[in-house]
Amino acid sequence: MLKKNQRKQKASISTPDKNNRFPIIDALRGVALLGMFAYHLSFDLNHFGVIRQNFYEHPFWTGSRTLILSSFLLLVGVSLVLANRESIRWKAVWRRFGQVAGCAALVSVGSYLMYPKSWIYFGVLHHIAAASLLGLIFLRFKWVNLVLGLALIGLGASLKLALFDTPTLQWIGLMTRKPVTEDYVPMLPWFGVVLLGMFLGELFLSKNFAKMKAWRPKNRVSRLFTLAGRHSLLLYMAHQPVFIGALYLLL
Repeated sequence: MLKKNQRKQKASISTPDKNNRFPIIDALRGVALLGMFAYHLSFDLNHFGVIRQNFYEHPFWTGSRTLILSSFLLLVGVSLVLANRESIRWKAVWRRFGQVAGCAALVSVGSYLMYPKSWIYFGVLHHIAAASLLGLIFLRFKWVNLVLGLALIGLGASLKLALFDTPTLQWIGLMTRKPVTEDYVPMLPWFGVVLLGMFLGELFLSKNFAKMKAWRPKNRVSRLFTLAGRHSLLLYMAHQPVFIGALYLLL
């Protein structure tokens, strides 16, 4: 009987739920969404002239963007590890890649219509789509991902080469100047943040898997964050049209 119970407990830990989700990761993603909403609403208020802020140079705004973006990309890395912990779930990988890549294409088209001189050709969704496939190579690297992640961040932040100013190579990073675009998330240094997330995912997976899987939201706020995180792609695509449309009607 004891061995039977142990087998059941082991199976409950190792076998993913039918939707293979971790509510705690959704909740954390929901918190990151709230930060992004606040940042983008402030950006839109500035665009409409309600406030006057320098979003491209002021340390508060550049730091806020870095923090919010890092939060999302860390969670991308953590989710990659958790979703593919037994083996790579190729069907789910390609389905998610298609969703994110399709939304990235819509962002490019929409931004071109609004900002033809600074349209988004490699923003956060483009990066997440690429990192979701590239990251699969690093699934079993564990501690190596910590070293590689820090190295890529340092390399991307410090090395600048004129070669990468070429339009076809700008998605890599390492440019000598920031390109004229509304959202720019190149592979370097930002893929390093995804690798750090993968390291954290492995760390939690080996030590706190059961607790992470068992966590459930306890109040309305945490349930709201969890729900938002579960539908993060939809909310990402919808929030700016809603903000801009509402401000256009009000102002």
